[in-house]
Amino acid sequence: MPGPTIRRRRVMTAGAATVAMLPAAGRAQAFPGERVTIIVPFPAGAATDITTRVVAERLSRTWGQAVVVDNKGGGNGLPAAEAAARARPDGHTIFATSAMTHAVNPALYPKLPYDPIGDFEPITRFGTSPFVVLVRADSPIRTLADLTALLKAEPGKHNFGAGALPARVASELYRMLTGVEVVSIAYKSNPQAFPDLLSGQLTFLTIDTINGKLQIDRGAMRGLVVTTAGRNPRLPDVPSAAEAGLPDFRIWTWTGFYAPKGTPKGIVEGLNRDIVAACRDPGVLARLDAMGSTPETTTPDEFAEFTRTEMERWGGIIRRAGIKLD
Repeated sequence: MPGPTIRRRRVMTAGAATVAMLPAAGRAQAFPGERVTIIVPFPAGAATDITTRVVAERLSRTWGQAVVVDNKGGGNGLPAAEAAARARPDGHTIFATSAMTHAVNPALYPKLPYDPIGDFEPITRFGTSPFVVLVRADSPIRTLADLTALLKAEPGKHNFGAGALPARVASELYRMLTGVEVVSIAYKSNPQAFPDLLSGQLTFLTIDTINGKLQIDRGAMRGLVVTTAGRNPRLPDVPSAAEAGLPDFRIWTWTGFYAPKGTPKGIVEGLNRDIVAACRDPGVLARLDAMGSTPETTTPDEFAEFTRTEMERWGGIIRRAGIKLD
């Protein structure tokens, strides 16, 4: 049977937004000597955007410079990654991205407009996040077993949504493990899929736990399963994949910071130091914790090795599930 194909949906693109512009009084540094731009390959409101803005605010105070988040959503992250790769390699442009651009896209596109390894200097991983499968809060589907039974009883009659390729791959892994037939609907970000889930156009939605927690806490949606071996402490009432009877449904995404290739080593090391320090700031930690996110920082070398390993891991999942682009 042919593998699933990725379907694209056109949505509005969020513009660039200035996060913080307040200088630190009396502080002067050789770097940065001007405002710093952080390119994010998702619209405003996506998990990577939300968490990046928290860190960007802290970096602005540290550097005494404006730090601007430039949302370049769409195109499965290709335009954003290409723009980041072609930016001046002087540390004033950073790429805050997810597994999509550096692990998923290489397995889906025969040719990319950027090289995930050769065009970037890894700075630090920012964090990892499993996925959560959501249904409407008033849905009669109360467990993953309920969802699987419904999809098997009505093959091809139900839709699922995903706001980014990693979440789409997670849903396809579920499809592969259970043998269900379900139609995929692609969105440029998770928030843009919420209305369709709430209106009944989607039967379920697979998203990161940050956005998932927000919807569960608001009472709008119900979590069926988190894609981990044990329960996620941020979503203690949602069963793990093992508890839900699908122990191999284990998959997670991650976020991290890169600089353009050729950025001087000293600047990369300084960016790593300052970003790691920002992530350890008590105020930043408190805000991220409330969102359900915990930073997991690394050295540049550790993040480089992690990137290579993740390319192999995601590539294996995509090949086994038979996922292909249109």
